[in-house]
Amino acid sequence: MGAEIEYKDLVSSGVTDCPQLMEVIEKVGFMPLFDCGIPGFSADEAVAPECRYTVLPDGGWEWPLWQWKGPMVTEGGFAYGKFFGGKAGFVSRRWWPDFCNWRRHQHPLPADDSVEGTILEILRTCGSMITRELRAACGFTGPKMRSRFDAYVTRLQEACFVVTEDFVYPRDKHDRPYGWGWSLLTVPESLFGHEACSLQRRPDDSRTLMCSHLQAVLPDVSPRQIEKFVDGR
Repeated sequence: MGAEIEYKDLVSSGVTDCPQLMEVIEKVGFMPLFDCGIPGFSADEAVAPECRYTVLPDGGWEWPLWQWKGPMVTEGGFAYGKFFGGKAGFVSRRWWPDFCNWRRHQHPLPADDSVEGTILEILRTCGSMITRELRAACGFTGPKMRSRFDAYVTRLQEACFVVTEDFVYPRDKHDRPYGWGWSLLTVPESLFGHEACSLQRRPDDSRTLMCSHLQAVLPDVSPRQIEKFVDGR
């Protein structure tokens, strides 16, 4: 699974469309959406300036990169979630089994009677739910409950027990989507199958493979930084 080309060469001219970004992630295997501690290594930094967030004269905004998230998950088949120190990003199908193997070793399956266990049971039963619906189903409906609940979901994403299946947008009176959108959450077994989430390999070996691959992709980054990235710290 060695790298064939360095990351900086893949993005040197600036990524200009969604298929090109998908190709980069397929080769690199992992991609934070925004900066997560490794300079230059994020989708936001990889895309050309015209694909980043832009405020329009009328007060609206354009953000091609943000709009690419849905197709990258539904068409590209990437895992998407808050995997990297609580920040969102993508993992390719090629590397998901090892990533899941290592992260679930770090964060074992929560008890059935815990909040995290309840979240997983609801998602396994329902298939997928947007965050606010899932929050209500778990009884987190009182004041200041949103941030508390989101912290549980983030931990489940970091542990590879929950991923984003798609993004759902509200629609205006002309049936046009608008706003930032909501994550449609599910368990990865529903998207990728149980085999992809139960790799028969020692977790430490999965970690070694990922670190070696990323070190080849990012030769100027220290081994310690690579390890922190793989561990989600």
